[in-house]
Amino acid sequence: MKIPLSAVVSAAIILLTPLAEAAAPVVSNISAVQRAGTQLVDISYDVTADTSTVQITLAISSDGGTTFSVPATTVSGAVGLGVATGTGKALTWNAGADWSKQYTTTMCFKVTADDLVAPAGFSCIPAGSFQMGDALDGLTNVPIRTVTVSTFYMGQKEVTKAEWDTVRTWGLTHGYTDLGAGAGKAATHPVQTITWYNMVKWCNARSEMDGLTPCYTLSSAVYRTTNNDAVVCNWAANGYRLPSEAEWEKAARGGLSGKRFPWGDRISQSLANYSGNPTSFPYDDGPAGYNSIGSIGGNPYTSPVGSFPANGYGLYDMAGNVFEWCWDWWGTYAAGAQTDPRGVTSGSSRVFRGGDWGDYADFCRVAYRNGRTPANSYYFIGFRIARSSVP
Repeated sequence: MKIPLSAVVSAAIILLTPLAEAAAPVVSNISAVQRAGTQLVDISYDVTADTSTVQITLAISSDGGTTFSVPATTVSGAVGLGVATGTGKALTWNAGADWSKQYTTTMCFKVTADDLVAPAGFSCIPAGSFQMGDALDGLTNVPIRTVTVSTFYMGQKEVTKAEWDTVRTWGLTHGYTDLGAGAGKAATHPVQTITWYNMVKWCNARSEMDGLTPCYTLSSAVYRTTNNDAVVCNWAANGYRLPSEAEWEKAARGGLSGKRFPWGDRISQSLANYSGNPTSFPYDDGPAGYNSIGSIGGNPYTSPVGSFPANGYGLYDMAGNVFEWCWDWWGTYAAGAQTDPRGVTSGSSRVFRGGDWGDYADFCRVAYRNGRTPANSYYFIGFRIARSSVP
C-alpha cells in the first residue's frame, strides 16, 4: 500500500564530495525536514568556495543512496546557478509535485556545489534530472519521462550571420571545402538556409580556429568535408557542437517544470518572434500575424538575436525566431528514465526544436519536436552551439 508522502517524517542525509578542478567548494551542515502538514521538504546547508557564487544541484534517492533517481524537478530557493556562498542556505523540494503518494524510510538528499564558470557567451546548464516532454494540449509525440543531463554549456544566443561568415572564411582556407554561404537578413540576425552537415562542420571549424578539440569525426579524422551519416560526436571533447535533444529541452525550460514555454504557460509577441494566432490558441496573447520586430526588412521575418527576454538560464530565443537543429536523429523516445540520451542510432531526419518566426504558438512550446532531412536547408532553421563541461 502506498502511503502519502505527508506521512513521512524522517530523512537520511548524504553529503557530496564536490566536483572541482582546483579549490573545491565545500558543502556542509546539511539538514532536511518535511514541513508539517505539507508535501514540502525544506533543506538547509552551508557552502564555502573561492568564488562568490556557485552552482547548486539537488539529487534525491529513495533507496538509501544506491541510486538517485527520484525527480528533483520542482525545487526553489538556493539552488541552480548564481547561489551566493555562505551559511544557512535554504532550498525547498516540492515532493507533492514530483513524487506524490510515494513512501520510503530511506530518503537521501545529495547537494552538489560546483564553481564551474561558463565561457564567454555561454550559460552553464546545471546537471540534474527534469521531466522531458509534456501532456498538455493533446500532443502525442512528447510523452513525459525523467531524463538526467550532465552539466554542459549552452550558447546564450543563436549563431548570427556575421559569426557564420567569420568562421566560414577561416574554414575555407583550412581544409573545409564545402561550407555553404547560408543566409541571414542582417549580420545580427540568425543564420539560416544551411544544412545540418554544414552546421556540424562549422562547429569543428570554430573549434579548430579557437584552439579547441573538434567534436565531430569521420573514420577517426576531423570531419571537414562531404555529407556523411557516419559522422560521430566525441562528447568528451572540449570543442563546439550541437546540443542533444535532451540538452536542448532542459536548457529551454530554464529551470521551470511542466510549462509550455521557457518562461511560463502563456506567450505573446513581446516574449518571442512567432506568428500570432490568439483565435486558435487560448494561451496566445498575440497580437495576430507576424511579429512587428521581425517584419522589418521583409521575408524571412527573423529578428536580431537577443531581442526578447532571456529564460532562467540566461538563454535568448529558445522559443521563436528560427528553429534550431539538434544532434539527434528523429525517432521515438526510449521508454523509462535515461541519463544523457542522444537519440536513436540512425534515421533519415535530424531533430529541430524551438519554433520560428512563421509558425504559430504551438510550435514554440519547449516540448514540441520535429525533424527534417539533414542534407536540405531551410530558411526557418538555424542553430546555437553547446560545449561539454570538460577540462
